[in-house]
Amino acid sequence: ISCLFYRAWKDFKWEYFRKREFIVLEKIKNAIIQSNIQIFEYIKNNLQKDDFIYTDKIGFGGDNSLKIDILFEDIFIQNLKEFGNIFSEECGYVDFGKDITFVIDPLDGSNNFFSKIPYFGTSVGVKKGDVTIAGFVANLASNILVYKVLEEEVKYFCLNNKKELSQIQSDSSKVAVFERGYKYPDICKILNKTNIKFRILGATALSLANAKDYNFVLFCGDLRIFDLEAALFISNDLYLYRGEDIIFLTKYKDKFDYFKENIKDFWV
Repeated sequence: ISCLFYRAWKDFKWEYFRKREFIVLEKIKNAIIQSNIQIFEYIKNNLQKDDFIYTDKIGFGGDNSLKIDILFEDIFIQNLKEFGNIFSEECGYVDFGKDITFVIDPLDGSNNFFSKIPYFGTSVGVKKGDVTIAGFVANLASNILVYKVLEEEVKYFCLNNKKELSQIQSDSSKVAVFERGYKYPDICKILNKTNIKFRILGATALSLANAKDYNFVLFCGDLRIFDLEAALFISNDLYLYRGEDIIFLTKYKDKFDYFKENIKDFWV
C-alpha cells in the first residue's frame, strides 16, 4: 500500500509541476506578445524624430545604439523581468536570479528602420538553463509575430488586430535570402551563375524565422546569439547547416544536400 501511495504521490507531484510550468509559459508568452503590441503601437502612434538619433553608446552586441533600440529594450525588460533574466543586444546580461533567460534583440534590422525600409522587428528567445524552449520574432512593418513554444506548431499573431492568424504556406519558393550578402561578392557571383534569385533583406532574425517562405536563407559572418536564438528555434523543423561563421537553412532536402556537398565553392 505504501508503495502504491508513493507512486500516486510522485505522479501527482509530476503533474502539478508540469501544469505549473505550463501556466508560467503561458504568462511568458502573453508578456512577450504584449511587449510587441506596445512596441508596434508606439511606432504607429508615438514615433518621434528623436527616436532616430544614434546615442553614441555601443551596445553589448557591438553596434551604436539608436534611441529607439534602448526604448524597445526597456519595454521588454519591464514586462519580462518578473519571469527571468535578460540577455539583450543593448544592455548585455541582467541577472534577476531566475532559471529562465530571455535572449533579446529589441530592434532587428535597425538600419532598415533608420532608413524607413519596411523590414525590421524584434526577436526574443526563451531559455531554461541551456535549453531553448520558445522563440518569438515580430515583423513590425507587416505587424506579424511568428512564434513557437516547446514542441507546438509555429503560430502567427497579428499585432494590429491582436488576434491569432491562419498563415497559408506556399509549397514552392522562387527567391532565396542571403543576409550580409553585400560583404561576400564572390558568393553572390556563384549564386548568379547558378541562376538563383536572391535578396539581401537586412534583418537576420526575421529572415531565419520565416525561412520556410523562401528557397533558402544563407547567412555569412559573425553568428550572434541575438540574431539566432529565437529564429532557429522557430525554424527547427527545417534543414540546417551551421558552421563557425555560416548558416544555411531550407525546407528542401535536395538544396540542403547540394549545399553540404558544395560548401567549399560557396565559402571562398
